[in-house]
Amino acid sequence: MRVVILGAAGRDFHNFNLVYRDDPTTEVVAFTAAQIPGIAGRRYPPELAGRRYPEGIPIEAEEELERLIREHSVDQVVFAYSDVSHGHVMHLASRALAAGADFALLGPRRTMLRSRKPVVAVCAVRTGCGKGAVSRRIVEILRARGRRVVVVRHPMPYGDLLAQRVQRFAKFADLDTAGATLEEREEYEPHLEAGSVVFAGVDYAEILVRAEAEADLIVWDGGNNDLPFFAPALHLCLVDPHRPGHESRYHPGEANLRFADVAVIVKEDTASSSQIEAARNAISAINPRARIVDTRLPISVEEPEKVRGRRVLAVEDGPTLTHGGMPAGAAELAARGLGATLVDPRPHATGSIRKVFEAYPALGPVLPAMGYGREQIAELQATINAVPCDLVLLGTPIDLRRTLTVRQPVARVRYRVEEVGRPGFEEILAGL
Repeated sequence: MRVVILGAAGRDFHNFNLVYRDDPTTEVVAFTAAQIPGIAGRRYPPELAGRRYPEGIPIEAEEELERLIREHSVDQVVFAYSDVSHGHVMHLASRALAAGADFALLGPRRTMLRSRKPVVAVCAVRTGCGKGAVSRRIVEILRARGRRVVVVRHPMPYGDLLAQRVQRFAKFADLDTAGATLEEREEYEPHLEAGSVVFAGVDYAEILVRAEAEADLIVWDGGNNDLPFFAPALHLCLVDPHRPGHESRYHPGEANLRFADVAVIVKEDTASSSQIEAARNAISAINPRARIVDTRLPISVEEPEKVRGRRVLAVEDGPTLTHGGMPAGAAELAARGLGATLVDPRPHATGSIRKVFEAYPALGPVLPAMGYGREQIAELQATINAVPCDLVLLGTPIDLRRTLTVRQPVARVRYRVEEVGRPGFEEILAGL
């Protein structure tokens, strides 16, 4: 059987490693790439692809799907990325079927690794729900109980795939050595600030071995709304009341919620009572056995007097506002709450940052912190510095000044998850 795997530099490689790499009945002729700029045109290296693929495997643009099916007589197209609508998945299925191939999704039984140590998985129905904040709270509780905990992060291998096979981050200098992108730093730095060791990479079988050697317990910090790569002893799925109805409209977020032991309703401090009730009703309809934890995600601003009444550029977490579809981010909410005037960055956007605004016309007067490579990071810096504002307000999980040179004064927005009522995370984690 000849296979094409539709991916976005993450789940696709994991599925290949576990299911297809050593299967003599299957030949994977190509991966395709979507969502992430600059990952097409590479090859999955032979050192990772295995002895059956001495030249590696090409990574093509998803637009080339029909050509790949035709030229390679492809029998099956396997979908392997996340945070897309069910309609998006089925449009790709229609393209594959019309070209003559089967269309498939791989399930947890074939793609979850079994750990010798307990795994707590923190996942979500959409990206931008606050998985990182919840993961850090989970680690905090477990550490207070004397447990040795490491964090394993969903893959973000956007650079040299062989060099990124197994990555271990224990201090900020490790991120510099690895040439981490802004997107990677946004996920790893807050864990490092909290004193955690973070593993990530491409080969999650080897990552699991390394993580087990250092920990009594593993916290899986998921990416987008993907399912975990490790079979969890406890599976949490975050639900965002600001995006009602999304619980059942996105892949694989709906599967995540159906699979979960615990549903966490987030951001209740900024949602209306009707939105919270809608989220609760959706959980009950989709997974009535799940225990529900109610949480707030209060926003605080460093030096709020610097923000109050000023002209502010709000810089937000990129994926949350782009394919995550959030109507507003933490910086915008904080700026408006302090009576600041938002300065629209769109007239000043350059290069790929301008293309992001073109691809996501619903974005408001905020700047998504896109930085998937050195060139895009430079374009983000140029865009920020071109905006005529009194202050740059950072709603990203990291201090961008570690990576960018910003000419304007900067203030940061921070947020920390807090439980509301019972059960809380302490009770949920009992017995682990």
